[in-house]
Amino acid sequence: MITREDALNYHSVGRRGKIEVISTKPCQTQRDLSMAYTPGVAEPCREIEKDPSLAYDYTARGNLVAVVTNGSAVLGLGKIGALAGKPVMEGKGVLFKRFADIDVFDIELDTNDPEEIIRAVKLMEPTFGGINLEDIRAPECFLIEERLKAEMDIPVFHDDQHGTAIISGAGLINALQIAEKDIEKVKVVFNGAGAAGIACAKFYIALGVKPENVILCDSTGVIYKGRTDRMNPYKEAFAVETGARTLEDALKGADVFAGLSVANCVSKKMVRAMADRPIIFAMANPDPEITYGDALEARDDVIMATGRSDYPNQVNNVLGFPFIFRGALDVRARAINDDMKIAAAYALANLTKEPVPYQVEKVYGGGRLRFGPEYIIPKPFDPRVLIWEASAVAQAAMETGVARIEIDIEEYREELEGRLGMSRKVMRVMNNKARTHPKRIVFPEGDQLPVIKACETILDERMAQPILLGPRQRIEAMAEESGIPLDSALEIIDPRTTDRHDRYEQEFYRMRQRKGVTVSLAHELMLLRNYFGAMMVHLGEADGIVSGLTTNYADTLRPALQIIGTRPDVRKAAGMTILAMRDQLYFFADVSVTIDPTAEELADIAILCANRVREFELEPRLAMVSFSNFGSVQAPEAEKMRRAVELVRERAPGLKADGEMQADTAISPDMLEENFPFSDLKGGANILIFPCLNSSNAACKLAQRFSGAESIGPILLGMNKPAHIMEYGGYNEADIVNMTALAVVDAQGAVSDLLRK
Repeated sequence: MITREDALNYHSVGRRGKIEVISTKPCQTQRDLSMAYTPGVAEPCREIEKDPSLAYDYTARGNLVAVVTNGSAVLGLGKIGALAGKPVMEGKGVLFKRFADIDVFDIELDTNDPEEIIRAVKLMEPTFGGINLEDIRAPECFLIEERLKAEMDIPVFHDDQHGTAIISGAGLINALQIAEKDIEKVKVVFNGAGAAGIACAKFYIALGVKPENVILCDSTGVIYKGRTDRMNPYKEAFAVETGARTLEDALKGADVFAGLSVANCVSKKMVRAMADRPIIFAMANPDPEITYGDALEARDDVIMATGRSDYPNQVNNVLGFPFIFRGALDVRARAINDDMKIAAAYALANLTKEPVPYQVEKVYGGGRLRFGPEYIIPKPFDPRVLIWEASAVAQAAMETGVARIEIDIEEYREELEGRLGMSRKVMRVMNNKARTHPKRIVFPEGDQLPVIKACETILDERMAQPILLGPRQRIEAMAEESGIPLDSALEIIDPRTTDRHDRYEQEFYRMRQRKGVTVSLAHELMLLRNYFGAMMVHLGEADGIVSGLTTNYADTLRPALQIIGTRPDVRKAAGMTILAMRDQLYFFADVSVTIDPTAEELADIAILCANRVREFELEPRLAMVSFSNFGSVQAPEAEKMRRAVELVRERAPGLKADGEMQADTAISPDMLEENFPFSDLKGGANILIFPCLNSSNAACKLAQRFSGAESIGPILLGMNKPAHIMEYGGYNEADIVNMTALAVVDAQGAVSDLLRK
């Protein structure tokens, strides 16, 4: 429960408000200053003067939206004024940035005159790539939007109208499918004839509802032909010939109820009077027209959505506006038209039918989310919404001629993936590579729900042939309880009952009999799934192994080293973690294997990392990290790193490697250029090799926490066959899928096309 004090502290503690403006270009030197402002800024000005479209190339206009209000209809607070509405507009900016990486200026206009609002917004057109109108009362909002859309050459979108319409429209598409009802035949009753109600009615008609099957009600009752009380042209457009005069009258035999009105205006009696399998969208906030519990108590066949997050099927506008503007901005659209809105609704509806990632389910309490009466709308924190919806909107913009530029939709989807983080961009391409030739990957923790769920995704994506180790009955029961259909391609093996055990036991004894392993010990160890899985890989009955979810790293690594072993040309394996910053990848090693490596071992680790980075089609730039800069401190620890650099240069002459150097020096091109111009690391290092596991592991984890970077790994390097070990307790479904893709690509014999198109 959020208290008043909690909310006020959230907005006031620390930096006041919820948004800030930051520079996207460096401004640290006199040259930077001259580039950012005068005289350098004159050059893009001249180019834009000659060709106004270049403003999209030389300024932030193409990623900048104005959120405009006059505070005349703010949430459920009503007419509180422009200044009091500012926290809401800042919040809108937060959502734009968080969900679609769109920058926002909030604009609060102190006027109730529609003409003044129209003039003010029109005058700001050169600043923005799009206009989001917000919390402006009806009917003025209709006039304002209509005029601005007609008179401006950038997208104008009133979210209070169209956001609710699009999200509930997606829910309607799916609810009708579940109820097995034809959209052209359903009777729809709306309660609420303000901005959202009228927009929803128009949108449902655009989706296929027949106008004659729509009844619109307001606080006075049914809007019917001949009514004169509290009418306006927007209501008049929905006036119908009907004997119904009240909401209760209208709901008799209705298939769909869409409420955008007030709490508790719908009774159980009204719900019982609706048609079979009724669809109820009670979207009044904070309290719906009828509670979820009352609706289900009245009818057990009801399909229901509300505006609340504590009930299933929340109609949340954040599922719409960030992603709609993202798609519109990226094709430099002149408008957001009906086709783009319909495309957005169908994208959301179709996404709902896809398997939901485990990490999304975890955010929402861990319950199973699958298409059905309680899941007809995607969840806002599902990262796939950006990719599905924005690409659908962009495609519709191009098809309808409002896009200024043409883009390749598949390439665009990959670009959107990159906006979710560098790690997703890397792994999307990795997944594509894995799908070209799927391999058999064994999962020793086959009876863990995240693994089962991940395997559902892996099979759906056709990137691997999973093998689950564990008791079949337990795995099948867990899958059934969680609603996960076990694919016939999913192999399940129980090491304790399989006839492979004796053969594996004998092979392990043969391999380790001179290293302290007896027949009885071999028997016992082969009952352990990590040993059994590693033996499957060793004997070629699986192509790779992914493990470590329920055991500590050392206990998982041991069987892999004992059975799979390292490559003949590798003396020691190493663990490398990738930290994906906003626009940069850093590779940390050794983060997981060798506690106190020698200079020779550090050189081996460095070369292993560099070779893997090359496979990512990146140029490795390697720094040996120390507390010393190029001999500034004479100490054994620093000397070890200097010697490691010498060995790397001897063994890999073409590799850009330098050190010893401090960590900040290593990643700062300016510091290197200014203080150490002799260094080979022009542009800074992307591989950081640390003197011991203590320092590398600590530095990697701190960097991740402080920067908010996404992590991939640790990736085990130098193994004879693919083996990837996850860190105990620090995993989710996406991590398992990523590690599986790595194992598959390793088994294919190469890692290619990972970052570049």
